[in-house]
Amino acid sequence: MEFDNAFDVPLPPAQAWRVLMDIERIAPCMPGAELTAKVDERTYKGKVGVRLGPVALSFAGTATFEDIDDAAQTAQVKAAGTDAKGRGGASAVVGFRLEPIEAGSRVLIHTNLTLSGSVAQYGRGAGMIQEVAAQLIRQFAGNLQALIDAEPKPEPESEAVVEAVMASPASPPPPAPPARPISGFALLWAALWSAIRRMMGRS
Repeated sequence: MEFDNAFDVPLPPAQAWRVLMDIERIAPCMPGAELTAKVDERTYKGKVGVRLGPVALSFAGTATFEDIDDAAQTAQVKAAGTDAKGRGGASAVVGFRLEPIEAGSRVLIHTNLTLSGSVAQYGRGAGMIQEVAAQLIRQFAGNLQALIDAEPKPEPESEAVVEAVMASPASPPPPAPPARPISGFALLWAALWSAIRRMMGRS
């Protein structure tokens, strides 16, 4: 299944791109995600915990940046993971790009997702998966906003100061909130309620 999402970053594209490419720094912003190893500059291992009511799923896998264009500020990531208890897996090809907006930058995401095994039963409705993905993106954007807001603020007229703050190891950013299992029940309920509201609106 394929779907699109977007979120805004309160930084101009050049700065937003540097932040988003710092995978180790922003990984904790994704609910339920944990970065476990950096294989090389483009390949990372991690795990994601998902709770769907009484069922807890734990995916472990690898994500690889197959294409990065710093000039165009676009990238494509291929990710695949399997459930720890052998209940199936998920694979995805995710492309994203930045575009400037008045408030900073907008990140446009296109996802091609494939579920396998019994895990696929939870994703029979494409609309439901899209709603859940939108919920996760909103949570990630909120956590990323908090991370950016906690950064030391450089003088706006000094690009040199901006670069120094972004690169300086002497002033590490405060840690992002610890990753917690995603409350799949709450996300699915929100997605279902959103779908019902759309149907009521059409009627």
